[in-house]
Amino acid sequence: MVHEIERKIELEIERNRIRIAIFHGEDEQVIKLNLEEASELREELGKLLEDYSQRKQIRID
Repeated sequence: MVHEIERKIELEIERNRIRIAIFHGEDEQVIKLNLEEASELREELGKLLEDYSQRKQIRID
């Protein structure tokens, strides 16, 4: 029997904070970031995705 775990991410703005709620199965984790932290996360995630995209194109024999 195979169980699929539902994953979902919700983002909300609360005054001067960004609320990130991550749902996985029956569990939920909430992270609240101030605007500076959210901006840093955006930059780091952008770098990480760009690096992943570039490494995906490298062929290893």
